[in-house]
Amino acid sequence: MMDIEPFGPGSMHWDTAGEYRNLLVAGSALVLQTMHPAVGAAVAEHSTYKEDPWGRLERTLVSVQKWVYGGADGPEEGRRLRELHKPISGVDEQGRHYHALSGEAWAWVHLSLFERFIALNRWFGTPFTPEQERRLYGESRRLGAILRVPEREMPQDLDGFWKYFDGMVADRLEVHPTALDVLAAMRGTPAPPRLPVPLRRLWTPVGIGAGEFNYFVTVGTLPSAVRRKLGLRWTAREERRLRHLGHAVAVLTPRLPERLRYMPIAYHARKAARGSHRMDRQPARAARAG
Repeated sequence: MMDIEPFGPGSMHWDTAGEYRNLLVAGSALVLQTMHPAVGAAVAEHSTYKEDPWGRLERTLVSVQKWVYGGADGPEEGRRLRELHKPISGVDEQGRHYHALSGEAWAWVHLSLFERFIALNRWFGTPFTPEQERRLYGESRRLGAILRVPEREMPQDLDGFWKYFDGMVADRLEVHPTALDVLAAMRGTPAPPRLPVPLRRLWTPVGIGAGEFNYFVTVGTLPSAVRRKLGLRWTAREERRLRHLGHAVAVLTPRLPERLRYMPIAYHARKAARGSHRMDRQPARAARAG
Protein backbone atom coordinates (compact mmCIF):
# COMPACT_ATOMS: atom_id res chain seq x y z
CA MET A 1 0.00 0.00 0.00
CA MET A 2 1.30 3.47 -0.85
CA ASP A 3 2.47 5.81 1.89
CA ILE A 4 -0.30 7.83 3.51
CA GLU A 5 0.37 11.24 4.98
CA PRO A 6 -0.56 11.12 8.69
CA PHE A 7 -2.78 13.76 10.22
CA GLY A 8 -1.22 16.58 12.19
CA PRO A 9 -1.64 20.20 13.27
CA GLY A 10 -3.46 22.27 10.68
CA SER A 11 -5.85 19.51 9.62
CA MET A 12 -9.53 19.74 10.52
CA HIS A 13 -9.54 16.23 11.96
CA TRP A 14 -6.67 17.17 14.28
CA ASP A 15 -8.84 19.91 15.79
CA THR A 16 -12.12 18.02 16.00
CA ALA A 17 -11.78 14.22 16.05
CA GLY A 18 -10.55 13.99 19.64
CA GLU A 19 -13.11 16.24 21.29
CA TYR A 20 -15.34 14.76 23.96
CA ARG A 21 -18.37 16.32 22.29
CA ASN A 22 -18.08 13.64 19.59
CA LEU A 23 -19.74 11.35 22.13
CA LEU A 24 -22.97 13.24 21.43
CA VAL A 25 -23.22 11.59 18.00
CA ALA A 26 -21.66 8.23 18.87
CA GLY A 27 -25.05 6.60 19.39
CA SER A 28 -26.53 7.90 16.15
CA ALA A 29 -23.42 6.78 14.26
CA LEU A 30 -23.93 3.21 15.50
CA VAL A 31 -27.63 3.33 14.57
CA LEU A 32 -26.81 4.50 11.04
CA GLN A 33 -24.12 1.87 10.64
CA THR A 34 -26.25 -1.03 11.89
CA MET A 35 -29.09 -0.13 9.53
CA HIS A 36 -26.86 -1.50 6.77
CA PRO A 37 -27.84 -5.19 6.57
CA ALA A 38 -24.27 -6.55 6.57
CA VAL A 39 -23.14 -4.30 9.41
CA GLY A 40 -26.28 -4.99 11.44
CA ALA A 41 -25.81 -8.74 11.08
CA ALA A 42 -22.11 -8.57 11.94
CA VAL A 43 -22.71 -6.45 15.04
CA ALA A 44 -25.55 -8.70 16.21
CA GLU A 45 -23.40 -11.83 15.94
CA HIS A 46 -19.98 -10.58 16.96
CA SER A 47 -20.13 -7.29 18.89
CA THR A 48 -20.08 -6.85 22.68
CA TYR A 49 -22.15 -3.66 22.66
CA LYS A 50 -24.75 -5.24 24.99
CA GLU A 51 -22.51 -7.36 27.23
CA ASP A 52 -19.72 -4.78 27.58
CA PRO A 53 -20.96 -1.38 26.33
CA TRP A 54 -18.39 0.65 28.28
CA GLY A 55 -15.51 -1.54 27.13
CA ARG A 56 -16.66 -1.40 23.52
CA LEU A 57 -16.99 2.37 23.69
CA GLU A 58 -13.51 2.74 25.19
CA ARG A 59 -11.92 0.48 22.55
CA THR A 60 -13.70 2.36 19.76
CA LEU A 61 -12.59 5.76 21.05
CA VAL A 62 -8.99 4.62 21.41
CA SER A 63 -8.99 3.24 17.87
CA VAL A 64 -10.53 6.39 16.36
CA GLN A 65 -7.98 8.58 18.12
CA LYS A 66 -5.11 6.44 16.82
CA TRP A 67 -6.31 6.98 13.23
CA VAL A 68 -5.89 10.73 13.59
CA TYR A 69 -3.40 11.27 16.42
CA GLY A 70 -1.22 8.19 16.02
CA GLY A 71 1.05 9.73 13.38
CA ALA A 72 2.88 6.99 11.49
CA ASP A 73 1.06 4.40 13.64
CA GLY A 74 -2.34 5.39 12.18
CA PRO A 75 -2.08 3.10 9.13
CA GLU A 76 -1.00 0.25 11.41
CA GLU A 77 -4.22 0.69 13.38
CA GLY A 78 -6.13 0.53 10.10
CA ARG A 79 -4.34 -2.72 9.25
CA ARG A 80 -5.11 -4.13 12.72
CA LEU A 81 -8.80 -3.37 12.30
CA ARG A 82 -8.88 -5.10 8.93
CA GLU A 83 -7.27 -8.20 10.42
CA LEU A 84 -9.68 -8.11 13.36
CA HIS A 85 -12.69 -8.07 11.03
CA LYS A 86 -11.45 -10.68 8.54
CA PRO A 87 -13.15 -13.67 10.23
CA ILE A 88 -16.48 -11.86 10.76
CA SER A 89 -18.89 -13.37 8.28
CA GLY A 90 -22.01 -15.47 8.24
CA VAL A 91 -25.64 -15.65 7.16
CA ASP A 92 -28.23 -13.24 8.59
CA GLU A 93 -31.78 -13.98 9.72
CA GLN A 94 -33.05 -13.54 6.16
CA GLY A 95 -30.55 -15.98 4.71
CA ARG A 96 -28.29 -13.28 3.24
CA HIS A 97 -24.53 -13.85 3.33
CA TYR A 98 -22.50 -11.08 4.87
CA HIS A 99 -18.86 -10.25 5.52
CA ALA A 100 -17.64 -7.35 7.66
CA LEU A 101 -15.02 -6.44 5.05
CA SER A 102 -17.33 -6.30 2.04
CA GLY A 103 -16.45 -3.08 0.24
CA GLU A 104 -19.85 -1.44 0.58
CA ALA A 105 -20.25 -2.26 4.28
CA TRP A 106 -16.70 -1.26 5.23
CA ALA A 107 -17.07 2.03 3.34
CA TRP A 108 -20.46 2.78 4.92
CA VAL A 109 -19.07 2.43 8.43
CA HIS A 110 -16.38 4.96 7.55
CA LEU A 111 -18.35 7.40 5.39
CA SER A 112 -21.29 7.59 7.78
CA LEU A 113 -18.82 9.05 10.31
CA PHE A 114 -18.16 11.96 7.95
CA GLU A 115 -21.88 12.74 7.89
CA ARG A 116 -21.91 12.57 11.69
CA PHE A 117 -19.04 15.10 11.88
CA ILE A 118 -21.19 17.47 9.81
CA ALA A 119 -24.21 16.83 12.04
CA LEU A 120 -22.14 17.33 15.20
CA ASN A 121 -21.09 20.82 14.16
CA ARG A 122 -24.56 21.69 12.90
CA TRP A 123 -26.12 20.81 16.25
CA PHE A 124 -23.36 21.36 18.81
CA GLY A 125 -20.93 23.83 17.28
CA THR A 126 -20.54 26.24 14.38
CA PRO A 127 -21.90 24.75 11.14
CA PHE A 128 -19.21 24.23 8.53
CA THR A 129 -19.14 26.41 5.45
CA PRO A 130 -19.37 24.62 2.08
CA GLU A 131 -15.62 25.10 1.64
CA GLN A 132 -14.92 23.60 5.08
CA GLU A 133 -17.16 20.65 4.25
CA ARG A 134 -15.21 20.06 1.04
CA ARG A 135 -11.93 20.25 2.91
CA LEU A 136 -13.17 17.89 5.62
CA TYR A 137 -14.39 15.42 3.02
CA GLY A 138 -10.98 15.47 1.35
CA GLU A 139 -9.45 14.61 4.71
CA SER A 140 -12.08 11.91 5.20
CA ARG A 141 -10.97 10.27 1.96
CA ARG A 142 -7.41 10.28 3.31
CA LEU A 143 -8.72 8.71 6.53
CA GLY A 144 -10.46 6.11 4.37
CA ALA A 145 -7.07 5.20 2.90
CA ILE A 146 -5.70 4.72 6.43
CA LEU A 147 -8.61 2.35 7.12
CA ARG A 148 -8.08 0.65 3.74
CA VAL A 149 -11.52 1.49 2.42
CA PRO A 150 -11.57 0.55 -1.28
CA GLU A 151 -11.05 3.66 -3.42
CA ARG A 152 -13.94 2.67 -5.69
CA GLU A 153 -16.36 2.83 -2.73
CA MET A 154 -15.58 6.45 -1.80
CA PRO A 155 -17.24 9.20 -3.86
CA GLN A 156 -14.70 11.53 -5.45
CA ASP A 157 -16.08 14.80 -4.12
CA LEU A 158 -18.56 16.30 -1.67
CA ASP A 159 -21.45 16.49 -4.16
CA GLY A 160 -20.90 12.83 -4.95
CA PHE A 161 -20.89 12.01 -1.25
CA TRP A 162 -24.29 13.58 -0.58
CA LYS A 163 -25.81 11.74 -3.56
CA TYR A 164 -24.26 8.54 -2.20
CA PHE A 165 -25.52 9.20 1.35
CA ASP A 166 -29.09 10.01 0.29
CA GLY A 167 -29.13 6.95 -1.93
CA MET A 168 -27.92 4.71 0.89
CA VAL A 169 -30.60 6.03 3.26
CA ALA A 170 -33.37 5.66 0.71
CA ASP A 171 -32.44 2.37 -0.95
CA ARG A 172 -29.93 0.40 1.11
CA LEU A 173 -30.51 1.03 4.81
CA GLU A 174 -33.29 -0.90 6.46
CA VAL A 175 -35.15 -1.16 9.75
CA HIS A 176 -32.64 -3.70 10.97
CA PRO A 177 -33.31 -5.46 14.30
CA THR A 178 -29.81 -4.56 15.47
CA ALA A 179 -30.41 -0.82 14.94
CA LEU A 180 -33.64 -1.05 16.93
CA ASP A 181 -31.83 -3.05 19.61
CA VAL A 182 -29.11 -0.40 19.82
CA LEU A 183 -31.77 2.26 20.39
CA ALA A 184 -33.47 0.17 23.07
CA ALA A 185 -30.19 -0.61 24.83
CA MET A 186 -29.40 3.10 25.17
CA ARG A 187 -32.18 3.56 27.69
CA GLY A 188 -30.61 1.15 30.21
CA THR A 189 -27.07 2.42 30.62
CA PRO A 190 -25.23 0.03 32.99
CA ALA A 191 -22.82 1.22 35.68
CA PRO A 192 -19.25 1.82 34.48
CA PRO A 193 -17.09 -1.19 35.43
CA ARG A 194 -14.60 0.96 37.36
CA LEU A 195 -17.29 2.63 39.48
CA PRO A 196 -16.57 1.93 43.21
CA VAL A 197 -18.94 -0.61 44.74
CA PRO A 198 -20.47 1.84 47.27
CA LEU A 199 -21.50 4.11 44.40
CA ARG A 200 -23.09 1.36 42.34
CA ARG A 201 -26.23 1.50 44.47
CA LEU A 202 -26.61 5.14 43.46
CA TRP A 203 -26.15 4.43 39.76
CA THR A 204 -29.70 3.33 38.91
CA PRO A 205 -31.29 6.80 38.74
CA VAL A 206 -28.14 8.20 37.12
CA GLY A 207 -28.12 5.41 34.55
CA ILE A 208 -31.78 5.94 33.70
CA GLY A 209 -31.23 9.66 33.28
CA ALA A 210 -28.09 9.15 31.19
CA GLY A 211 -29.86 6.59 29.03
CA GLU A 212 -32.83 8.84 28.35
CA PHE A 213 -30.50 11.74 27.54
CA ASN A 214 -28.48 9.57 25.15
CA TYR A 215 -31.65 8.32 23.45
CA PHE A 216 -33.00 11.87 23.11
CA VAL A 217 -29.78 13.19 21.53
CA THR A 218 -29.44 10.15 19.29
CA VAL A 219 -32.96 10.34 17.89
CA GLY A 220 -32.83 14.11 17.53
CA THR A 221 -29.58 14.22 15.58
CA LEU A 222 -30.48 11.43 13.16
CA PRO A 223 -31.38 12.61 9.64
CA SER A 224 -35.15 13.12 9.41
CA ALA A 225 -35.36 10.54 6.60
CA VAL A 226 -33.77 7.97 8.91
CA ARG A 227 -36.17 8.81 11.74
CA ARG A 228 -39.09 8.31 9.36
CA LYS A 229 -37.71 4.99 8.14
CA LEU A 230 -37.29 3.77 11.73
CA GLY A 231 -40.71 5.12 12.79
CA LEU A 232 -39.21 7.29 15.54
CA ARG A 233 -41.32 10.03 17.09
CA TRP A 234 -39.80 13.53 17.19
CA THR A 235 -41.78 16.64 18.11
CA ALA A 236 -41.28 20.36 17.60
CA ARG A 237 -40.89 20.74 21.36
CA GLU A 238 -38.10 18.16 21.40
CA GLU A 239 -36.47 19.97 18.48
CA ARG A 240 -36.43 23.20 20.50
CA ARG A 241 -34.95 21.42 23.54
CA LEU A 242 -32.19 19.92 21.42
CA ARG A 243 -31.39 23.30 19.86
CA HIS A 244 -31.09 24.89 23.32
CA LEU A 245 -28.78 22.06 24.39
CA GLY A 246 -26.74 22.43 21.21
CA HIS A 247 -26.30 26.15 21.74
CA ALA A 248 -25.07 25.57 25.29
CA VAL A 249 -22.52 22.96 24.13
CA ALA A 250 -21.36 25.22 21.29
CA VAL A 251 -20.76 28.12 23.68
CA LEU A 252 -19.11 26.04 26.43
CA THR A 253 -16.78 23.80 24.38
CA PRO A 254 -14.30 26.44 23.15
CA ARG A 255 -13.97 27.80 26.71
CA LEU A 256 -12.92 24.49 28.24
CA PRO A 257 -9.26 23.82 29.11
CA GLU A 258 -7.72 21.59 26.46
CA ARG A 259 -7.34 18.65 28.85
CA LEU A 260 -11.11 18.72 29.49
CA ARG A 261 -12.05 19.31 25.87
CA TYR A 262 -10.00 16.48 24.33
CA MET A 263 -9.75 12.77 25.05
CA PRO A 264 -6.40 11.61 26.49
CA ILE A 265 -4.68 10.36 23.32
CA ALA A 266 -5.70 13.49 21.43
CA TYR A 267 -4.71 15.80 24.27
CA HIS A 268 -1.23 14.31 24.67
CA ALA A 269 -0.63 14.23 20.89
CA ARG A 270 -1.60 17.89 20.56
CA LYS A 271 0.59 18.82 23.54
CA ALA A 272 3.55 16.88 22.12
CA ALA A 273 3.12 18.51 18.71
CA ARG A 274 3.26 21.96 20.26
CA GLY A 275 6.39 21.00 22.19
CA SER A 276 8.03 19.70 19.01
CA HIS A 277 7.14 22.91 17.20
CA ARG A 278 8.76 24.99 19.92
CA MET A 279 11.89 22.83 19.79
CA ASP A 280 12.06 23.28 16.01
CA ARG A 281 11.86 27.06 16.39
CA GLN A 282 14.66 27.33 18.94
CA PRO A 283 17.53 26.45 16.54
CA ALA A 284 16.13 28.92 14.00
CA ARG A 285 16.12 31.70 16.59
CA ALA A 286 19.65 30.75 17.68
CA ALA A 287 20.86 30.86 14.09
CA ARG A 288 19.36 34.30 13.55
CA ALA A 289 20.94 35.52 16.80
CA GLY A 290 24.32 34.20 15.65
